[in-house]
Amino acid sequence: MSNKIIFVACDTSNLIDAKRIIKQTKTRKLKILPKFGLQFFYSKKGRKFLESFKNDFWLDLKINDIPQTALSAVDSLKDLKKCKYITVHANGGLEMLRATKKKAKSISKDLKVLVVTVLTSLNNKSLKEIGHTKPVEQLVLKQASLVKKSGCDGIVCSAQEAKIIRKKFKKLLIITPGIRLPGDNTNDQSRVMTPNDAFKNKVSGIVMGRSLIKGNINNNTQRLIGHLNK
Repeated sequence: MSNKIIFVACDTSNLIDAKRIIKQTKTRKLKILPKFGLQFFYSKKGRKFLESFKNDFWLDLKINDIPQTALSAVDSLKDLKKCKYITVHANGGLEMLRATKKKAKSISKDLKVLVVTVLTSLNNKSLKEIGHTKPVEQLVLKQASLVKKSGCDGIVCSAQEAKIIRKKFKKLLIITPGIRLPGDNTNDQSRVMTPNDAFKNKVSGIVMGRSLIKGNINNNTQRLIGHLNK
């Protein structure tokens, strides 16, 4: 299972809780890396903690702005030496994607830029409400083409779209949130899948939040290991 990358979403503004999530999801049987989003990064102690964090992590900020502002935002993260993944949003357009990738590459050749496509909380109805005319799959496929053209390293999309993306783009990193262990509540996610089903769709890695961090984290981690061994 060492080739399967699991990102655990440290969705908290409490530093003690974040440290507990990181500690209790550590296992030799899986590669589990922490993902820090806006909630933690914006918290009083969040960024300071990441400045001295000793392990690889993903900073999920979903940067979405004009190219100069976006690349300046990426540049402001260069002191976070163990940050190996950052996210920008496909809605920013091709020039923004190119600019952020160029800046990331100048900071570190190991810093990968992942492009967020359609959030997993959205469905076809949601897309129509905000003015899109294409269904989810077509829109994500279009955005994946943009990602490839920009030179960014990968995309973030639901596991439901991953299969069609992988058929067309063999080398893109595909990271999928909206992952739940069998029987767990889907909560506010619209497009969900189990870890095993996601990896069957040829994803590079998965993001797990509530299925891992709610309740007994150690037990949840063992559930995940057991599920992936099936």
